[in-house]
Amino acid sequence: MGTIQGQGPARPAADPYGLLAMSRAMFTCRSETDIMRLALSRVGTLGPCSAQAGYLVRRDELVRSPADWPGGTADLDGHVRRLAERDGPVPCPGRGWGWAFGLRGLGGLYGYLVVASGALPDEEERFLLTVLVQQTSAALSNAAAHPRRRREDAVARRRLRHVRAAVGEPLRSALSDLAHQRTVYEALDQVAVSGGGEDAIVRALHGLTGLSALAEDRFGNLRSWAGPGRPDTCPAPDAARHAEMLQELARELGPVRVGGRLVALARPHGEVLGVLALVDPDGRADDRTLFALDHAARALALELAHQHTLAETELRLRRELVDDLLDGTDERSAYARAGAVGHDLHRPHHVIVVEWPDLAVNNSFLRAVDRAVAAIGMRALATRHSDKVVLLAQGRPHDAELYEALSREAGSRAGAVGVSARCDAPRDIPRRHQEALRALEVRRRSRDRIGTAFFDDLGLYRILGPGNSYRELEEFVREWLGELIDYDARYRTALVETLSQYFDCGGNYDRAARALAIHRSTLRYRLQRIREITGRDLSNVDSRLNLHVATRLWSVMLGHAE
Repeated sequence: MGTIQGQGPARPAADPYGLLAMSRAMFTCRSETDIMRLALSRVGTLGPCSAQAGYLVRRDELVRSPADWPGGTADLDGHVRRLAERDGPVPCPGRGWGWAFGLRGLGGLYGYLVVASGALPDEEERFLLTVLVQQTSAALSNAAAHPRRRREDAVARRRLRHVRAAVGEPLRSALSDLAHQRTVYEALDQVAVSGGGEDAIVRALHGLTGLSALAEDRFGNLRSWAGPGRPDTCPAPDAARHAEMLQELARELGPVRVGGRLVALARPHGEVLGVLALVDPDGRADDRTLFALDHAARALALELAHQHTLAETELRLRRELVDDLLDGTDERSAYARAGAVGHDLHRPHHVIVVEWPDLAVNNSFLRAVDRAVAAIGMRALATRHSDKVVLLAQGRPHDAELYEALSREAGSRAGAVGVSARCDAPRDIPRRHQEALRALEVRRRSRDRIGTAFFDDLGLYRILGPGNSYRELEEFVREWLGELIDYDARYRTALVETLSQYFDCGGNYDRAARALAIHRSTLRYRLQRIREITGRDLSNVDSRLNLHVATRLWSVMLGHAE
């Protein structure tokens, strides 16, 4: 975007959350000038930038719009026109940096948004400006469709008047087709104005055609249905075959019959985001049906593109919030940011760390974690942190409920989950994160290395935190159990295990013998050998305590499971 000399003034704080509210307002505007005015008014909330001027393409020429917006000059008009439909720098007197952002859509270039600043925007501000430009372009594209359709309607009417005397039935048929097309336009326009989303588009298509209509995502999963005959279950299709079908459909210009369905793709800018279909096993569909399906698919493409942009922005904001909370951030700001993305941070939370060694921690795995959390009805914010996923969850997961849901989504039971103690304020989140890591570490070094570990249940192991080399622990174990470990290795005996079970059973001979599946006299013999080999007095309180802790470390923290 170019560079400037010197250091600008302190940057004001950006307000990215207003973009979400502005986007809905833009898509209800039918005036391109009103859309541009909304965009210009939002620039100043995204950082140190200001809106210099806006331009719209009118009869193949760039015209300043709105004309009364302060900042536009004849010199600036000339510089923008010389860009020849490219984005680029423009001089803005008194400002160190100026840039003209092209507003483009399916119809080509709609205009420019000229932004100026005393300092080069940083990465976050450039991202927010890019989102604003994308939303403005989409809204202009939507608004531009209305006058185009009115012009097409007017042209068709004039043509029909010229041939009315010579054409009878064909004229009436054409008028009927035109009326139907107008009905289609009006129905889909009403959906766009009401903001009903994809469900409303599917219902409108059913009403226009009389056939059951449905929308699926790009993977073939049913998202919406209108009309009779909705199946009780909708199994996902074979992934490879479905991808091949989408490739074939993408080569066609309009709806295609696939078995008992007529199918059209929703693909803004060439990317397939969904599928719109009509159920027509008897082949009743005519040209009017195909017309309605084609235009409904275009409306769905705009809606899905809008949803996709909003979802990406919200997801980024949620992840950044969790990252800041883990590092420690201002509580007042944290509450406000959490509320903006629909999460109540005032409620008690637990920090949960998820690790699945056999899976890469990428966006796909993060989405699988989100689905698992949703499946058990838990509200949580998630982010990637090193080779783990960290959740900030409302409430405490029930026993192994989260682990089982994660295992189903991951298709593997190789993972482990660490859960912190209860967190009542954002300032406690960094410490609770360490507790969750500690619980996960204990689980990973225990005999059963998979499943869920709760910090509240760690007992002694709370003080044995992660992050060290365990050298001190190993030295302690060698000091108290070294002779027994070496003896077991040399003679293939189980004296360390015998001592561990003896202590775990509270020194009760009968219970320990049953746990070891040996006779009581055999247990007595082994304990006597332990006294002889170690020289320790098992009746001494200090010796018993140190030996008990050493056997626990041997069996759990140092991973010496049988």
